Amino acid sequence: MNTSSGVMTVENLENDNIILATGGYDHTIKLWQTHTGICTRTLQHAESQVNALEITPDRQHLAAASYQHIYMYDLNSNNPNAVVNYEGTSKNVTCVGFQEDGKWMYSGGEDGRARIWDLRTRSNQCPKLFEVQSPINCVALHPNQVELFVGDQTGIIHRWDLRTDNNEQLIPENDAMILDVEISPDSQLMASVNNKGRCYIWSLISGMVDTPTKMIPKQKFEAHSRHALKCKFSPDSNLLATTSADTTAKVWSCGDFSLVQELKQLESQRWVWDAAFSADGQYLFTASSDSCAKLWNVKTGAMEREYTGHQKAVTALAFRDAT
Repeated sequence: MNTSSGVMTVENLENDNIILATGGYDHTIKLWQTHTGICTRTLQHAESQVNALEITPDRQHLAAASYQHIYMYDLNSNNPNAVVNYEGTSKNVTCVGFQEDGKWMYSGGEDGRARIWDLRTRSNQCPKLFEVQSPINCVALHPNQVELFVGDQTGIIHRWDLRTDNNEQLIPENDAMILDVEISPDSQLMASVNNKGRCYIWSLISGMVDTPTKMIPKQKFEAHSRHALKCKFSPDSNLLATTSADTTAKVWSCGDFSLVQELKQLESQRWVWDAAFSADGQYLFTASSDSCAKLWNVKTGAMEREYTGHQKAVTALAFRDAT
């Protein structure tokens, strides 16, 4: 998304390889032309709301986390229905993501289990499973591809080492639910947000091969006045976005975690559920309860595009850039 002139405009989002997907409570998933706001495809997700979306690294498929299932959709066909159904969970699947080469998928759910799914077999094979004592809200994969950080409703962050199955626990704050965990692409920072609106930051120190990552407390701050729902680092690791039930998304500098921008419409957009940065970090997509997704200019704070078409709250989005 970088331009040869160095001037970034929303029209530079025009590229057939850019994928924006949104989903929510209306039991549909929509694919969008990012620079125009036109919906190009609607996928059927009839059985439940969409809890989370993620696009495979090769941009061929879209995973949708839902009640008791993860559905996989083919992005290169006109088939509106899922082509693979990963089942075997007893409650809501709350989060989903992929190993960098697309060999396996990870998920977490309200059944208290984080799972590794083998994608090479297209079956429900789940060669690894990690169980905690409460519902899981979020799972983040370290860029080293061998450690998962699992956040649960009792306020514990579990570091699960896929090489050894060893784990350790981190409790940022008593009586506060972990709602999201994110690790910066440069592996230097971990962020977590909770239901009290607070954001916690750790410095990560990676040891030699086969040694676990160390988490050193760095900072905590009041990010929002109500539940902080998501935290997302920009691809260059310089910015952190947080979303909240207080109707705002905020962008913070990772240098000192000062506020860079508060993104909010004059009319209430209600809960902001999810967010994703563009590849250059100059734009942020958000999904909110007003049934819309939005594109924001991080530098100016202006909303530059609205994606309308959902009939109910948009609770999840996924974005992959062409670069």
